[in-house]
Amino acid sequence: MRADRLVAALLVMQARGRVTAADLAEELEVSVATARRDLEALSAAGIPVYPQPGRGGGWSLVGGARTDLSGLSAAEAQALFLLVGPAAAVSGEAKAALRKLVQALPRTFRADAEAAASATMIDPTRWGERDRHRPELVDLLQSAVVGKRKVRLTYRDRGERLIDPWGLVDKDDIWYLIAGTERGQRTFRVDRIVAAEPTDEPAERPDDFALAQAWETVVGEVEEKRSRTWATVLVESRFVWVLQDHFGRHCETEAELPGGRSRVRLAAPTPRDLARTLAGWGSMIEVLDPPSVQVELGRIGAELASLYGDRRSDGGSSAVGVR
Repeated sequence: MRADRLVAALLVMQARGRVTAADLAEELEVSVATARRDLEALSAAGIPVYPQPGRGGGWSLVGGARTDLSGLSAAEAQALFLLVGPAAAVSGEAKAALRKLVQALPRTFRADAEAAASATMIDPTRWGERDRHRPELVDLLQSAVVGKRKVRLTYRDRGERLIDPWGLVDKDDIWYLIAGTERGQRTFRVDRIVAAEPTDEPAERPDDFALAQAWETVVGEVEEKRSRTWATVLVESRFVWVLQDHFGRHCETEAELPGGRSRVRLAAPTPRDLARTLAGWGSMIEVLDPPSVQVELGRIGAELASLYGDRRSDGGSSAVGVR
């Protein structure tokens, strides 16, 4: 994961004082182009890393080689931990590196750095279709989480409310905000937030709040709603990836069968939801069970046959032909 490499690159530079992209590529076992992009990412994030052109040049950490991070300012430490923090949720190596980095920081910076590291997490498994777009409000909300400031938030069709921002989750490029409200913990999809305005009022956050645990609870509740109905289907093996892309974690391949077909398990909230999705496949998918989904498919098929069954095959209707 890239954040792991960013941490490793910074530690290598601290140990050596100056490295070339080729040196770093060899150390991290990546391409020179990848190493160069990582160095540029550190610099762009506000970490005091800069290149020296010419013979004998390379990339250096301001202040030269050292064994701790005492040369970082508070803002620079926050920038680094905002980069690394999300990776710790899905990578044991990144989590270990994060702990070491926290201990290497000056004591006065540790609280802010830890807040930045825990402000955001990554959940790589998606729900349904995805929109690869980072909402502009993410940075604003992230700052509010780290700065512990209440936010006046306007949510789609819900009006305005004052919330305590607790953490952000990037679920395969769909962002969610977990926050405290007058009715308790709530989860907001960031791309449905119409407006957000940080205030000067300090935000309240439970002492025992942990973003990863809170998100695990949210996921459990959503998954329960999204997987109340399971169906077993037969489909050509070459199309299984299409089902996986659409259903995400609610698609499980049970077995590959003779003749190039696979038996697959699919889930959705209701039999009707499953049937609506599978109806477009026509006879390419055979539903083995449950009967409730088969009945819904039969109903949809009957409705379509009633509406379109008397249409001409050339695209015209029975009343008006196309010449």
